[in-house]
Amino acid sequence: MTAASRFVDLSHRIEPGMTTYPGLPGPVISEHLSREDSVSRYAAGTTFSIARVELVANTGTYVDSPFHRFAGTTDVAGLPLERLADVPGVVVDARAAGRALGPDLFSDSESLQGKAVLVRTGWDSLFGTPEYGVGHPFLTRAAAERLVGEGCALVGIDSLNIDDTADLARPAHTGLLAAGIPIVEHLANLGAIPPGPFRFFAVPAPFARVGSFPVRAFAIAG
Repeated sequence: MTAASRFVDLSHRIEPGMTTYPGLPGPVISEHLSREDSVSRYAAGTTFSIARVELVANTGTYVDSPFHRFAGTTDVAGLPLERLADVPGVVVDARAAGRALGPDLFSDSESLQGKAVLVRTGWDSLFGTPEYGVGHPFLTRAAAERLVGEGCALVGIDSLNIDDTADLARPAHTGLLAAGIPIVEHLANLGAIPPGPFRFFAVPAPFARVGSFPVRAFAIAG
């Protein structure tokens, strides 16, 4: 395995106007300073572009902190790096497990304590299509309780939402975030992680008083 092949990108690319979650506006990417306008500010042949980005925090592949669900708790800036970076990971294959993913999904897994548990549903193949927002797989309340009991460091899923969006109580978000377990949603490419041990990374910019923010999620195999 080459050094480059050890890295597996697990994020959706962020494009202007893209839809992540139906009903939320897509990002607007423009220029605060164009190269043409920068010509007069620098030496001959030296130009810069400074972009302006407007987006909702829940765009692309993103992490949820407890503040996303509970006022006065840990925001994105306060998430411990040890839960977001260089975390031992495990992929749980849920592609044949139906839509409502219960605690039995994790019965045959190795110990999940201190690990990033990434649930592979295959739903990421629909990202960017109308079908992505309809009938997505999700974790049940009992599954979330199982993961809290296992003491995992982080939980991720390659689906629209870790909860059933028809359940307005959002039990998976509630249980995991109450336990201080960050959630990464809209993961991609989990099937590209090779067999064997890997480390998981999903670090956001440290925005204060923000509950969710995009990440560049990736795995390092070996």
